Amino acid sequence: MAKPTASSTSSSHTPMMAQYLKVKADYPDQLLFYRMGDFYELFYDDAKRAAELLDITLTARGKSAGEPIPMAGIPHHSSEGYLARLVKLGESVAICEQTGDPATSKGPVERKVVRVITPGTLVEDALLEERQDNLLAALHFGSPADEQTGLAFLDVASGRFETTQLKDLAQLLSEMERLQPAEVLVAKPDVERLPETLQNLPGLVKMDPWHFDAESGRDQLLALFKTQDLKAFGCDDQPLSLGACGAILHYAQSMLQTSLSHIGGLQSYQIDQTLVLDAVSRRNLELDTNLQGGREHTLLSIMDHTATAMGSRLLRRWLNQPLRTQTIVQHRLDAIDWLQTRQATEPLKASLKPIGDLERILSRVSLYSARPRDLLQLGRSLTQLETIRDLIQPLEGDKWQNLKPALQPWPELAAQLDAALVDNPPMLARDGGVFAEGYDAELDELRNLQNEAGDFLLNLEAQEREKTGITTLKVGYNKVHGYYIEVSKAQSDKVPVEYVRRQTLKAQERYITPELKGFEDKVLSANEKALAREKHLYQQLLETLNQHLTDLQKTAAALAETDVLVNLAQLAEDLNLCRPELTDTPGLAIEQGRHLTVETLSDQPFIPNDAVFNDERRLHMITGPNMGGKSTYMRQTALIAIMAYMGSYVPAASAKLGPIDRIFTRIGASDDLTSGRSTFMVEMTETAHILHHATDQSLILVDEIGRGTSTFDGLALAWAIAEHLAKKVQGYCLFATHYFELTTLAEQFDNTVNVHLSALEHQDKIVFMHQVEDGPASQSYGLQVAALAGIPQPIILAAKKHLRRLEQTAVEETQTNATSPQPTDPSQFDLFAAPTIPPEMIQLADAVRDCDPDSLTPRQALDLLYQLKPLTNTEEL
Repeated sequence: MAKPTASSTSSSHTPMMAQYLKVKADYPDQLLFYRMGDFYELFYDDAKRAAELLDITLTARGKSAGEPIPMAGIPHHSSEGYLARLVKLGESVAICEQTGDPATSKGPVERKVVRVITPGTLVEDALLEERQDNLLAALHFGSPADEQTGLAFLDVASGRFETTQLKDLAQLLSEMERLQPAEVLVAKPDVERLPETLQNLPGLVKMDPWHFDAESGRDQLLALFKTQDLKAFGCDDQPLSLGACGAILHYAQSMLQTSLSHIGGLQSYQIDQTLVLDAVSRRNLELDTNLQGGREHTLLSIMDHTATAMGSRLLRRWLNQPLRTQTIVQHRLDAIDWLQTRQATEPLKASLKPIGDLERILSRVSLYSARPRDLLQLGRSLTQLETIRDLIQPLEGDKWQNLKPALQPWPELAAQLDAALVDNPPMLARDGGVFAEGYDAELDELRNLQNEAGDFLLNLEAQEREKTGITTLKVGYNKVHGYYIEVSKAQSDKVPVEYVRRQTLKAQERYITPELKGFEDKVLSANEKALAREKHLYQQLLETLNQHLTDLQKTAAALAETDVLVNLAQLAEDLNLCRPELTDTPGLAIEQGRHLTVETLSDQPFIPNDAVFNDERRLHMITGPNMGGKSTYMRQTALIAIMAYMGSYVPAASAKLGPIDRIFTRIGASDDLTSGRSTFMVEMTETAHILHHATDQSLILVDEIGRGTSTFDGLALAWAIAEHLAKKVQGYCLFATHYFELTTLAEQFDNTVNVHLSALEHQDKIVFMHQVEDGPASQSYGLQVAALAGIPQPIILAAKKHLRRLEQTAVEETQTNATSPQPTDPSQFDLFAAPTIPPEMIQLADAVRDCDPDSLTPRQALDLLYQLKPLTNTEEL
């Protein structure tokens, strides 16, 4: 069956379907919500897809071009719930509304698309995640020989617009992992240049290349900001960034079908201004997303107790983008100090709780899509500013001095909104009932006519009953037929001659009189006029707010930052955090550091540990048992550095940190089946990235390098990598390993030290002390950990016998090699040499372990003792 198209002849389809297909032709990639009465209808393939995604009924609407028309629909009044589900599934929806007047239309009522809802251009509160940014991003690649990429992103719901120019694909992956955009715009020819992990993004939108033209982007920005050049925005000489910005503006304006006046500016940033975390490190450190992809048990989940949604989003941004500029960070730390000094944390926290999501409310005000309850929340928030101003007035420091001007009250606007709106306005302005009595005299007069209708109808009913003698006569109203006088058919012979029949029912007749008709015209006219008046007043209110939009947006930004600072101050008090000391001197000195997430979620007391990096302690070779706390210790060091450079107090007794440019982690690995890479290949790829990009100011966490291949290959690689980190990179490195042979590196390099996580063994059981101590571990405790994991006891015993056999082989090889010339060059050190263990000791230990004292008779015990005695005749026992 041929699929109907908009190009089909008009005689092939009904006028309604011809109109639908014409609209649909302009939106082939979106689901088209076509307004018909109180429903949005979908047809053909859209209907089939929507029925599947939304689990709604798929039916048919007659025939068009001789074929049944698949159809599915949803109620208009409950559309937001369905739209939210579609957006979460990555779908885009074009909303087609009736724009013509049914009374004057010849044929189908005129319709047009008024809004295209896509995952990256959401402004509707019901469709957005309250505490998470919703970003639209665009990527514009340089020449094929150049890895540079222009990146721009826009939060349509708040108006935040930023851009940068990235040097390579590693920076691109890092930023995309940080931003997690809902939609990404890419020129069609450039899709193949995307890294594999980005080519199948659910929100990838492929656009024609001309949308990314740099000059067009420049012109759009100049028109938006009404400036002569872009020097103030820092991107005037970045053509790739300009191209990305142009694509975003064109796409967002096309989807919203309106101007983007709520975008107050463009911020251009440089990657080297921030503490860089690559995509792998972000995932490993579980800043705001855990390894399973959820939000629970992350550092953000522990830190975020903000009072407002916009504060929560800002906190997430600070955490994901620590700064290298110490001056800005110091100002944030000073602001927290002042909150604690003036004991303003708790009062400010309480005063911020009534504040609404002003960033998003003001964006909807600018787009003229704000709802009555948005304005009510805005008014209440502005009223709260007076209390907040009084609380921050005693606070000193550069940060608070910068915030105070934006946190001044708006008494006139607050009073106007308070006087205008009822206490509980309707969801939509078009329903009426938004404005309070006394706000507008004309509206009050029109409403009085409607309110008087009840009394008029009661009086008319009593009057007509007395006049006609019909005691059951009723006066009523319905939306279809208007006002009427209802009389039972049994008494219809008593109806006066001036009654005009309006409707006949089974047992009643309904009439209209000249008096009632005149009242009906007056009331219905008043109702229409009241709704029109409310619409006019609402438009006026939005226009008034838009006159102050820029300053109101500054107030919203200042409130969000205040919320974050108050939250960090409260966190410092509740979790015993200390202020970090930031210095220009290289090195890190963390005393009694803690892993905030592990500490908060664990039932057991957390064991704090020190971490010291200086010229004599650049590379820490960490040994110790599995489950002993190596990974926690490594991660907590990185998390403390991130918290310090975002401007937060940190979980430690004291922390002094010099400059850090990047944080790298190579902790854990898994297969990358989509690109055909094994666990070991993933491990080596991540390690290669570290070796190519790390500097002497980088914090590097490396765990179990070389464990994915043979013992000899793995050890050789781990040795060479650790050696390179010690000799060439000389960053701040924590290198965890089970290759005890690597502990000899501390003897070769002055900047390398051994540390270990301590454990105690008692009666074949292991107790983890989680304490970091100097020196290498004495053993790995692998069999004890296996026993803890539930490996059957016979297997553990068998493993012990195999271990003793392997150790004995190593002993024999060592004794054989003892007569051979020994190398004098440290690089020729025998990595696989083992300590000499007397054979008699091994035999004695085997015999004791294998015997069961409880099952021996006295005679058997005596025989065993005679067998063991000769084994003690050696000087080494």
